[in-house]
Amino acid sequence: MDVAQGETVVFRGHPSLRSVLGFYVAGLAVAALLGALAAGVSYLAEDEIKAGWVALPVVAVLAVLAVYGVLKRLATEYVITDRRLHIRRGLLSRKTEETKIGRIQNVNTSQSLLERLMRVGTVDFDVASDERQDLFRFTGVANPREVVEALDRATEAAAGGRSGP
Repeated sequence: MDVAQGETVVFRGHPSLRSVLGFYVAGLAVAALLGALAAGVSYLAEDEIKAGWVALPVVAVLAVLAVYGVLKRLATEYVITDRRLHIRRGLLSRKTEETKIGRIQNVNTSQSLLERLMRVGTVDFDVASDERQDLFRFTGVANPREVVEALDRATEAAAGGRSGP
């Protein structure tokens, strides 16, 4: 993200690796299922289970899982500055969302039981606009409270250090 002259970055992060754990668990289940299917086909074709037939789909799925999970995480960047809230997604194609700090009306955090155990969560920012209320969402962040505190610092910095009503 390009930061304007005089703009200070208060928070910069990506979704936590822990936030894609469910994706990896589902992928492992698919890899095991494909391995079992390959073992069955191997046994039917040759009256014995060929390790190569089993290993090929399992290794292929695990490789795709590893690459996709890391790229998905790295392709999403969350930035809070003393002026703006910024979300950028994508490596080859890009989607960027941005709003001014002064337009943020409410900040909510949420964590399911599993997310609490993994110490990740989601931070929702309600943003006022002319026609409707927009929602900015930082998903899978490692410490949602840290993001809220960073926004508090950014809001304070935007207000020139004034605190209180």
